[in-house]
Amino acid sequence: MRIISRSRFVFAAFALALSLAGCATQSPEAKAAGEVFDPYENTNRGVHSFNLTVDRYAFRPASKGYVSIVPEPMVTSFSSFAENLSMPGQMVNALLQGNPKLAGQALTRFALNSTIGFLGLANPASDFGFAEVDTDFGKTLAVWGVGEGAYVELPLYGPSTARDATGILVDFFTNPIGYARNNPADNISVYAEVVRRMGDRGRYSDTVDSILYESADSYAQARLLYLQNRRFELGETAEIEEIDPFELNTEGF
Repeated sequence: MRIISRSRFVFAAFALALSLAGCATQSPEAKAAGEVFDPYENTNRGVHSFNLTVDRYAFRPASKGYVSIVPEPMVTSFSSFAENLSMPGQMVNALLQGNPKLAGQALTRFALNSTIGFLGLANPASDFGFAEVDTDFGKTLAVWGVGEGAYVELPLYGPSTARDATGILVDFFTNPIGYARNNPADNISVYAEVVRRMGDRGRYSDTVDSILYESADSYAQARLLYLQNRRFELGETAEIEEIDPFELNTEGF
């Protein structure tokens, strides 16, 4: 029953997100020119304000406290643990992308780090020379030819696109670990990811603060950086034409 209910949710979430992605599309010419496509900007800015409030009064202080109290090697170990939990899902995505070599790398890293790496708290796979794996269902959709869609900012999660938001939903519910009968804790991968993000937020606090609290327009700055980085990851290297009326403060970048 658990597998059936999760599978139904995956299908429903996938269908809904793809239908939303299709409600607003960007012309190929505008995408090739690197233009920002943000038809929901007013709503996105409201979500961004909410995210800033949560970050300022909850996530930022908790993250800075976390990295100041927990020794750096342990912060790294917890981040490695979270990454290791994502490997089965990344293996599935690699197969869906038609990339068996990448799938094999993900499986090998998971096997090594889960055994001699103490459940992923250590990273012997990298020590043995196995390349890191970084893929997701958003990239799978890109391989399948699904367009980027509109830019969106998700509550608590942050910058995304219609395509990547679909990927986040599907990745969450399709990781094989979530279907294991002897899963030590429900949604353990979610808890581990939150801890990993706290580590990143605490480690790179000055850089993140400069984007969120020192920019003339933190929304436009975060949008620009996210789209630039994501398109670079996907091999879409067109320079983004930022059309926001505010002048961005890029000091420190």
